Amino acid sequence: MKRVLALSLCAAIVLTGCGSAGSAGESRSGKEEKKLVLSTYGLSEDISEEEVYKPFEDQFNCKIVTETGSTNERYTKLSANTESTIDVIELSQSMTAKGIEEGLFEPLDLSKIENSQYLITTAKTMADAGQGVAYTINSIGIMYDPEAVGFEIKSFDDLWKAELKGSIAIPVITTTFGPAMVYMASDYKGVDVTSDNGKAAFEALEELKPNLVKTYAKSSDLINMFTSGEIKAAIVGDFGVPTIKEANPDLKYVTPDVTYANFNTISITKNCKDKELAYAYINYRLSKELQGKTSKALNEAPTNNQVEIAEENAVNMTYGAAAENAKVLDYSFVNPILSDWIDQWNRIINS
Repeated sequence: MKRVLALSLCAAIVLTGCGSAGSAGESRSGKEEKKLVLSTYGLSEDISEEEVYKPFEDQFNCKIVTETGSTNERYTKLSANTESTIDVIELSQSMTAKGIEEGLFEPLDLSKIENSQYLITTAKTMADAGQGVAYTINSIGIMYDPEAVGFEIKSFDDLWKAELKGSIAIPVITTTFGPAMVYMASDYKGVDVTSDNGKAAFEALEELKPNLVKTYAKSSDLINMFTSGEIKAAIVGDFGVPTIKEANPDLKYVTPDVTYANFNTISITKNCKDKELAYAYINYRLSKELQGKTSKALNEAPTNNQVEIAEENAVNMTYGAAAENAKVLDYSFVNPILSDWIDQWNRIINS
């Protein structure tokens, strides 16, 4: 009789699924464990698990389940599935703007995100305009081989110099910083890109073409190009600098006085099952304590203006004055005409 009772109890435990701490259900404390499905980039997953997710799980008695992939892959998956289980999604600024236009995200109430008051000026302006809450910022600069170039590069305009003929690589138009290339080329012509929809910019890119030898999709592709001597200089996002310099310490990275920023943002999806927990996660992601940790562990430049980073650790980051002064692309302008820009880019750069 005792054996029958024991078996019955075991069966009940299996059926209710309450026996395993760490699964969605009942935690060790006996309270119901919540679940937050997070769509994210999947970079340095072990570090993110230890430094970002676990402390939040412990504090809020929940389990973070991650779905990873590139920005485009994850956005496409979300937009194509009306029954998506994703609660919170981390995307590039451009994709966030697109998702807002398509009604994929919950309009955010910043009063529920206490740490949003500490956002740097550019990020706060974007959040106040309903264009997403930024948890990190990066920007473009110029990586070059001083010995091979033979002169000091100080600005983007230097890339048009005849001495750099057949020796430059730039990101393709469809990458994170592709549209920034159009803005930058328009600056070279002294024209506001929004005044002519990029006409002057593409004239400038045509003038730059003799100096171009490659376009690239991933910053890691630049390592072999520099190592082989195929290129002398490249426009690159600062997030790619540490890896490239590790492979070739002799390269120099410069951030011009006028550069362009990109934010990675966090949004709550329309299908979010637990908005209160989602808001808690965003607030946590913006906290001084966490951003101080991720600036070191994940090389993420903070958007919380209370975070202080030692000068030697901020060399390759969009931080301080560089973050405050960086120009921000207006994706409400860019997205509607991006397909036209891609066509022009292909005709000029890839022909």
